[in-house]
Amino acid sequence: MTDTAATEAGLEAEFEARIAADERIEPRDWMPEGYRRTLVRQMSQHAHSEIIGMQPEAEWIGCAPSLRRKAILLAKVQDEAGHGLYVYSAIETLGVDRAELTERLLAGEQRYSALFDHPVRTYADVGTIAWLGDGAAICLQVPACRASYGPYARAMFRICKEESFHHRQGYELLTAMMRGTAEQRAMVQESLERWWWPTMMMFGPPNARSTHTERSMRWRIKRVTNDEMRQQFVDMAAPQAEALGVRPPDPALRWNPEREHYDYTDPDWADFERLISGDGPLRAQRIAHRERVHREGAWVREAALAYARRNEGAEVGA
Repeated sequence: MTDTAATEAGLEAEFEARIAADERIEPRDWMPEGYRRTLVRQMSQHAHSEIIGMQPEAEWIGCAPSLRRKAILLAKVQDEAGHGLYVYSAIETLGVDRAELTERLLAGEQRYSALFDHPVRTYADVGTIAWLGDGAAICLQVPACRASYGPYARAMFRICKEESFHHRQGYELLTAMMRGTAEQRAMVQESLERWWWPTMMMFGPPNARSTHTERSMRWRIKRVTNDEMRQQFVDMAAPQAEALGVRPPDPALRWNPEREHYDYTDPDWADFERLISGDGPLRAQRIAHRERVHREGAWVREAALAYARRNEGAEVGA
């Protein structure tokens, strides 16, 4: 073994020992390239999902039925923008520029949650996305507060607090609609039926078919498996749906006293593969919108950089 190889092996052994001891890995610490790539893949998908996820809800800001509802939805969309920036900033500590991440997304080299490739057809969908989508995000993201990579874990603390507010806001909106007319109640039920299965897919493939879970769990980037998070989501959403007065479109959904969990049907995994391959109903539209906004915002980025360079020059001259 060469000196370089021996040094590399020693660094990797030290890294693995720190992971086993539940220590945080920070940007200046040595890390295996595979660990860095796994972080970039997982975190970029999260960041892209926050930014793309602004689109379907932003479409309804002007259609919200009251000033209060408009303000709530506007605040939620702004929060999602902030979440994306938090995670992009954490990725930059790994040596990847956010401009490069955007280019890779637009080129189809990186993914975002396929949930946002579905159309938002009614105002009830605004509440359902917040209730189910952000509820699923809580199940996904709360464990990430204990991720082994420090910048990502710290970003997740604030994100999760705001996601909890979004989840409650969505449920409150649907509760108000269920107290309304028969047409409104039917709208909520129909919305749930369309969004239930896409939300169930948010947790990824079953453990047996996941190509990333084992390594992410070993490195403690991920703390809970896909199937465990999906079960947690069902256990949370099923009684909430019952209290709301609606029924998810799963005839197998029922409480199992022996398991002390709800039984449920898995989503259609063939449909899942089709969606994550980029064949979602509004995939092309979402990416085209992201590309256009990125292009039209170039002057803002250029102005900000010019202002920063000018200030740096002024400080040096002083």
